[in-house]
Amino acid sequence: RLQPKFEPAISGRSTWSTMGGDQAGWVKWLDTGVARFEAANPGTKVKLSYYDKSALLVALNTALRAGQGPDILYSEPDMLQFPDNGWVLPLEDRIDWSKIQPWAKGASTRAGHAWQVPFTAYTNEVYYNRALLKELGVVVPANGQLSQAQFTDAVKKARAAGMEPIALGVGDRPFPGAYLSFEPLLRKLGKDDYQRLLDGKLSYGDPRVVQVLTWLRTLVDDGALPKTFSTMSLTDSYAFFFNRRAVMFPQGTWYSQRAFNAPEKGGQPAGFDVGVMNFPAMDGGACNNCKTLAVSGAYSINAASKQPALAAKFINVLATPELGALWVTATNSQTTVNLDSPPSGGERAAYFAELAAANKGADYFIGIPLNFVQGQCREAFVQVINVALPAGLITVPDAVKRMDAACYKG
Repeated sequence: RLQPKFEPAISGRSTWSTMGGDQAGWVKWLDTGVARFEAANPGTKVKLSYYDKSALLVALNTALRAGQGPDILYSEPDMLQFPDNGWVLPLEDRIDWSKIQPWAKGASTRAGHAWQVPFTAYTNEVYYNRALLKELGVVVPANGQLSQAQFTDAVKKARAAGMEPIALGVGDRPFPGAYLSFEPLLRKLGKDDYQRLLDGKLSYGDPRVVQVLTWLRTLVDDGALPKTFSTMSLTDSYAFFFNRRAVMFPQGTWYSQRAFNAPEKGGQPAGFDVGVMNFPAMDGGACNNCKTLAVSGAYSINAASKQPALAAKFINVLATPELGALWVTATNSQTTVNLDSPPSGGERAAYFAELAAANKGADYFIGIPLNFVQGQCREAFVQVINVALPAGLITVPDAVKRMDAACYKG
């Protein structure tokens, strides 16, 4: 892995540290933005540095704490230490927010200040190998949503057929293990009670919560997840999905940023036929058409930057309909930028049409759990919900007890 070594800002040059260097579409988008910015601002230069995400975020925390680091830095909504410690600048008066969707600005605002500019959006879906699901005799309904029982049946059929029911790994991420509990919990509880759970105002001992966690544990006991679940990295989970006769792959729609790369660059094998379905409808669900909509990646301006105006100019170049449309077509994923008109999707038009169908009529909840839980509750979420429960290491009563101890405020 490349280890970030930040250099001080130089007059007339903006330094920018980001992830995405292993994704051709992301690089194309930023390179285009750099070219347009430099052409419109003669004499200025932008130095882009790409790093592995995990290494980058560790290094940014260290550098920003010391008043160092790049002018512009990659950020995500759960990195609240950036605004809370004053490490990044408030951006409400520096950015043309008319170009950004209002919900995304709200998700990037803390204590009344916009602290990051979001560019990438995603919903949580269940990707599936269309050929394998057909082989199992499982038919996805027209609305793209299996029932709770149908989803469970698909898992059992896959395991009985010698397939891997679900590709998933949490070796280097704090969230994938929650896909099979918190997306169903949103549907079971509805948006208001789901928010109460995240805010510590609803106990994990609530019967509805227990029902969903028990269903998850049943899937685990049925062999739904890989034996390497606890150690498998996000990158390796893609390869697992493509190459191990895995049927389903719960994932944010950034799936396409990796999967639609060329096969030699980690993308889907030639001829791989991927489908998109919603997470299952839960028995007695209060809002089975609810789903998560969230900001994925964003950029912030270092509070220690010597040239914040230059940095803001650069970000404003990216926050245009043209560059927003380029993000969609280059990465095959969603954007928070207001577009003049949706791109056709080009060779991926069928994929975008299927994704639009899966999202038709959706009632969106903004943000993932990690955008809300903090401190001991976040630690418990990562340890219990992300790893221990889906790995089958603890019982549901133990999970409830640990989560309530860390999160429930009464």
